[in-house]
Amino acid sequence: MWPLTIISFMVCFVPSFQQFPRLCATREALLAKECCPRWEGDGSACGARSGRGFCQDVQVEDQPHGPQYPFSGLDDREKWPLVFYNRTCQCAGNFMGFSCGDCRFGYFGVNCNERRESLRRNVFHLTRAERIRLVSYLNLAKQTLSRDYVVATGTYREMENGSNPMFADASVYDIFVWMHYYVSRSALLGGPGNVWTNVDFAHWAPAFLPWHRVYLLHWEHEIRKLTGDMGFSIPYWDWRDAQGCDVCTDELMGGRNPQDPNLLSPGSVFSSWKVLCSRAQEYDNRGVLCDAKEEGPLRRNPGNHNHDLVEQLPTSAEVEFTLSLTNYDTGPVDRSANMSFRNTLEGFGDPRTGLGNSSRRGMHAALHVFMNGSMTSVQGSANDPIFLLHHAFVDSIYEQWLRRHRPSPSQFPDSNAPIGHNGGYHMVPFLPLHRNREYFISSKDLGYEYSYLLDANQRLSESIHPYLEELQGVWPFLLLSALLGGVVAVAIAAAILTGTRRYKKLPWLHVRKWKHLFALPERQPLIWSSDKEETGHPNYQTVM
Repeated sequence: MWPLTIISFMVCFVPSFQQFPRLCATREALLAKECCPRWEGDGSACGARSGRGFCQDVQVEDQPHGPQYPFSGLDDREKWPLVFYNRTCQCAGNFMGFSCGDCRFGYFGVNCNERRESLRRNVFHLTRAERIRLVSYLNLAKQTLSRDYVVATGTYREMENGSNPMFADASVYDIFVWMHYYVSRSALLGGPGNVWTNVDFAHWAPAFLPWHRVYLLHWEHEIRKLTGDMGFSIPYWDWRDAQGCDVCTDELMGGRNPQDPNLLSPGSVFSSWKVLCSRAQEYDNRGVLCDAKEEGPLRRNPGNHNHDLVEQLPTSAEVEFTLSLTNYDTGPVDRSANMSFRNTLEGFGDPRTGLGNSSRRGMHAALHVFMNGSMTSVQGSANDPIFLLHHAFVDSIYEQWLRRHRPSPSQFPDSNAPIGHNGGYHMVPFLPLHRNREYFISSKDLGYEYSYLLDANQRLSESIHPYLEELQGVWPFLLLSALLGGVVAVAIAAAILTGTRRYKKLPWLHVRKWKHLFALPERQPLIWSSDKEETGHPNYQTVM
């Protein structure tokens, strides 16, 4: 494991997607309100000389949002990303990235013209080597400082409108932790305790599923670039009907600490992880942003949660009921939405009745509550690596629904959704820019598939894959053992044959010479000639 980590650490870093690009976090860029870095390939902004993209004005939607957020001009995330930048790279064709130096999801190669489909597999169908690689990659991302990105530790107002940049370094993994915090944090209205909590640009409304889909795609892409393993895909944890945290083992996401049930086993590499952006109430009380500093160990105590809020982990029947709902979202398209697929899958709709504002948490939210630790906080939940496996499975359910119902694009609301959730809204805090409606499409259009959604023959092949891999690793030893066994068998046979020949040459060993010394009178034969009727028991011949 460690050699793999050391080798991966030496892999060159290249630009990726998350905000804020280090090159755009300077005083000059903020004052110019422009994020159009030069592409390394030709030295021009956005790779314009090579036709990859161009620096253009940002176009934001002007549709009204819902009444849940009654303010305007107070939060940096409003009309993203105009508070920080009004000009960014707009990439052409299959190119993507903050400098158009990367490829759209599902495309590879220097010119982004190689179409490939990745397969996200059940974490329990990974081979031992693949499980080790997964944990190694996660830990590498956690320990490696991002050279391309920084995180904002102050509001634009606190930065004096760009004159005094306030950013901090973070690891590759923690960039994503911060992103999930930033998109779901309270709105800071000015001063300690003066916050608006009923706002979230990625939860409790229609953009929940598209936003997390893009989040996973970017995370997956970042790991590939960090490690050089372009075949890497996020595995999923199928938690239907699970009786406990099946992935909470030291081989996977970390077992329970025998000394403190709220911590992870010291046998897991994740026991040394430190969390950040996990103290939402403290930030609200102080009226500040998370400063991206370490805040203690990763916490998890699965099953010892509030059972009045979550009775059990989601069942197969609840998943099937959720999939049967024909409307993506309904009514006010928030937590109160009834018979809404999105709201039921997110966990605020009852997975047995479909009614919103449920007093219990179901489906997606049930897992977060069940984990009873870092995962339970919305803002800090991405600190736990289980977050990735969990949301990969949630995304797969979203994918099943899209394939089963084939919804019209009009099912995704263009207006009056909670702020950040209209179809044309740019997802916070991504650069390059993505609109919510662009990810109301099948995963196959984005270059990936789920193993359990394959046809029957392909599923069978995938499920036995780890066993074949293990067998491939030991077959040389099995072959050697068979050869050695054959040699030993031949040697024994030869020895017996030689002994028999010698025995015939020694007349004093013949049985007839010695038989009378040891003979006993034979009172009954060893094998009866009659059937079991004569004795009441089957004889050897009958048994055979």
